[in-house]
Formats: sequence, C-alpha cells, structure tokens
Amino acid sequence: MARAPGASAQPRADTPDRWLDVLAGLSIAGLLLPEAVAYSSIAALPPQAGVIALFAGLLCYGLFGTSRFAIVSATSSSAAVLAAATATLANGDPALRMSLAIGLVLMTGGFFLLAGLFKLGSVTSFIAKPVLRGFAVGLAVTIILKQVASIVDVHLSTGNLIRFLPQLLEQWPQWNKVGALVGAVALLVLWLCARVRRLPGGLLVVALGIAAGQWLNLPAYGVKLIGVIDLSLEVPQLPVLPFTDWLRLGELAFAMVMILYAESYGSISSFALKHGDRVSSNRDLLALGAANLLSGLFHGMPAGAGYSATSANEAAGAGSRLAGIVAAGVVLLIVLTVLPWIALTPEPVLAAIVIHALARGLSLQPLGRYFIWRRDRLLVICAVAAVLVLGVLDGLLLAVAISVVLMLKQMSSADIQVLGQMAGGHDFIDLQRHPDAKEIPGVLIVRPSEALFFANVERILGGALRLARHAEPPVHTVILSLEESPDLDGTSIEALEAFFLQVRAEDKLLILARLKHQAKAALSKLPAQELEQVILSGLSVDVAVQQALKPNAQSL
Repeated sequence: MARAPGASAQPRADTPDRWLDVLAGLSIAGLLLPEAVAYSSIAALPPQAGVIALFAGLLCYGLFGTSRFAIVSATSSSAAVLAAATATLANGDPALRMSLAIGLVLMTGGFFLLAGLFKLGSVTSFIAKPVLRGFAVGLAVTIILKQVASIVDVHLSTGNLIRFLPQLLEQWPQWNKVGALVGAVALLVLWLCARVRRLPGGLLVVALGIAAGQWLNLPAYGVKLIGVIDLSLEVPQLPVLPFTDWLRLGELAFAMVMILYAESYGSISSFALKHGDRVSSNRDLLALGAANLLSGLFHGMPAGAGYSATSANEAAGAGSRLAGIVAAGVVLLIVLTVLPWIALTPEPVLAAIVIHALARGLSLQPLGRYFIWRRDRLLVICAVAAVLVLGVLDGLLLAVAISVVLMLKQMSSADIQVLGQMAGGHDFIDLQRHPDAKEIPGVLIVRPSEALFFANVERILGGALRLARHAEPPVHTVILSLEESPDLDGTSIEALEAFFLQVRAEDKLLILARLKHQAKAALSKLPAQELEQVILSGLSVDVAVQQALKPNAQSL
C-alpha cells in the first residue's frame, strides 16, 4: 500500500527494533550477573543461587510474561526475607538452611501458579504502597549497613539497627582498611559508569576487581574472594523436611509472594502505563510462578521483577521481551567462558555493587509526598521503623498488619449520608456538603460512604433507622442506596434482614437502590415474608424516588 505524501518512513512505535533489543540485552547482562551473585550473599546462599534465579527468571518471563520491559531475576528484598526466614528456622544448621531455602522458593512458585490459575491478578497489590515504599527504604538502609560491615570484615551479632550501628563503630580498630579502600574505589567506578548509557558498570568493576585482586594479592591483606561458583546442576528433587517445617514455610511463602508480587507488579504496571502497553496480571502470575518453581528445583533464589533492573532495561532501549532472552544468552556465554575468574572477585566489590544498586532507588521523595498529602504518614513511619528495629521479616509483617488495621478502622468508621435532589434534576447528592440540595418530602434517602461489611454494617443501619424514626416531617419511604457495596458478607445480610423487619415495623416502605447484581442475588434468597414492603432495585435513586412518590408503590 502506498504511503500518503509526507508520511514518515520510520518504523511504528509499537514495532520494536530487534537491534535495540539486542543492544539492551548486552547492556543489562553486565548489570544482572554481578547483582545476582551479590544478592546471593544477602540471602546467605552460595553464589550460584542468584545466577540460577537469573536464568530461570529471564527465560520463563521472556517466554510467558506480558511486559516488554520487565526483567525477572533475584531481588534484594526477596533475598533479605529469605535470609531472615531461613535463619530463624535453621538454628545455625547450614544444610537445613539450604533445604529450607529450596522449599521456600518452591512454595513461593506454587502460590504464584495457584494465584494465576484462580485469576487473582485483579488483586494488583497485596501491600499498600506506603507500606511497600517504607519497607523498601528501611530494607535498603539495613542492607547497605550490613554490606558496609561486610566490606570492612566486621562480624555483628544482631540485625537490630539500634544496636547494629554502635557495634559497627565500636569495632573501628578491627576494620579492614584495605577492604574499605577496595569498596570505596568500586563505588566510585560504578558511579562514573552510571553516567555513560549502556556501559555495563557492574561487569567492568568485577573485571577490575579480579585484576586488582590478583595483581595486588588482596587476599594477603585479609580481603576475601567470593569463592567457587558451582553450576553443575543436580537432578531436581524436593527437599526432605518435616511436615511442621512445610507448614511454617507455607506461611513464609505467603509473605514472600506478597513482597515479590507487589514489587513486580509495581514495576510492570508503571512502565506499561508510561508506554501505553497492555499487560495481563494473571499471565504474569503464571510466569512468576514458573520462574520460581524452576529456580527452586535447581536450588536457586526467589525471582521477581525488580524496579532497578526493569528501569535499566527500558533505559537501554529495549522494545520487547527479546532483550531479556538476549541477556540470558549473554550471561550464559559469560558463565561458560569466564566462570572460574568470576570466583576470584573480591567480596568488597560485590558489596559495592549491592550498595550502588540500592542507593539508586533510595529516594525519600516518594515518602515525602505522603506527608505533603497528609495521608498514610503513620504507615510510612511504622514501615521504616519496623524494619529497622525488628528486622526484615518481622518488620514487614508488622507493617502489613498495621495497614490492614488502619484500613479496617477507616472502613468501619464510615458514616451515612443523607441525600437531596440537586436543582430539580436527576442527581441526588450529600446534603451536608451541598446545603442547596432539596429533601424530598416524605422520603428519606440515605447512602453509606463505604461498602457495607461486618465491621460497619450494624452501626450504619442503626443510624439509618434512627434518621427514619426522628425525621421531621415524618417519612413514609426509606431509600437505601447501596452503590458502594458490590457484594455483601454474611454479617451484612443478617443485619439487612433485621433492618427490613424494623423498617416494616415502623410501617414504612423500604427501597434498596443501585443494588449490584451479586448483592441483589444474595438478598433475593431471604424468605418472602421478610421482603414484604421491601423493593430490591438495581436502578437509580431518581427512579426509586419516582416509585416512592407513586400511590400504592409496591414494586419497580
């Protein structure tokens, strides 16, 4: 087909340039491999665990995922949770800790698959964003300080940051000054490389670290190397654990899924929104499940779509999931050719890579907006403080519990609004906020400000009944608009059943307007005698008012 005069010969924006994908894959491979090895140290697992998670994530998401930018690999948050969870259960037994880690990753993958099969992707965030962002800041501070301790070769007896810093400073005379210098130089190189687009700073600093380690004989100065990376894959098999350990791992896997999905879907959805892409949350759940199952079978770490890796992929010019596949191929080539050399990387270099990766995302600006908006400030403060004081896992669980309690408090404190007609039209609005709206004589129109559920239904319906009893002039019809309640729990149905009887005892007609399909279906199953003088309607408040004003109104 001929192009119109003046039409551009450039490729369409939705047709990705395969060469850009190849260049992006080459670029991010140099970032992902060092980070994967570094995150293994955070998880207290062998260095190959992160590499296995990297392969599993890139391949599974590249084949089954829907985001063209998401990079699924080991993440710092899941590594920290894995370390905290397995340390609690293993009681110092390294073999048991490895088995627990494998079991936790496998159960995480299983939960992801179940969530995808049951199409739970519509629940796009298990953790409120203020909690997640506060947790991320607290986690970043915790990991960075622990990496500082690793750089200077200081062993600390606590994960509590209140006692952590004094211990770190008290041991100043025992600090490995050479290790500190290696870490500082590595951070400087990473900072300079970050100023050049597509320059694989992580891979470059690893190469420089290996060369410096051999040339200067850094091990002679107490600087440790990461050691052998064993990628001789074993036959996949389930770890042998007692049933009680599997139950405990199930609880921890749920927390792991919450973190990984909140982090992953936050990355996926933000870039999809930025570029106008369509993604499928249910399919992404299945892709994440496959990645974690494959990683767990071969003794790898949990895998998720981290924001830093995903943003680096987008910045490198990726236009499709081919970039992730290319990155997996490049990493495989590096592993097959120079793996023994990577084992000679000084540990302070890996710690510097972790610090640099976390410092890039350590911004207080996203937290500051909650203080500007005067919303969720308590959640943010609690999330940061809980991680710093209680540790990674307990801090996260406490922050999530606080967010749920505050959500229930907000929903349970919902008030009931009295509606009036606006300027003789078809709109009915809150009289308290719009005093110029007019009440309909003989008709009380009320609407809960939140969805009805077990914690607020009795108080709200009690308030509606009091308004009906004491209305001046008296009313003959009560209209209850339930547009905010898509469905009803058992407690709400029972409370509405009692409310029907009480309104009928007052000899008033009750009309339920804007009733959603599922709520109407549930209420329709009540005994017929309890629905006398009650009209269940999915129509508007305006139609309900017209019905109420008809003589002998009985049904819509």
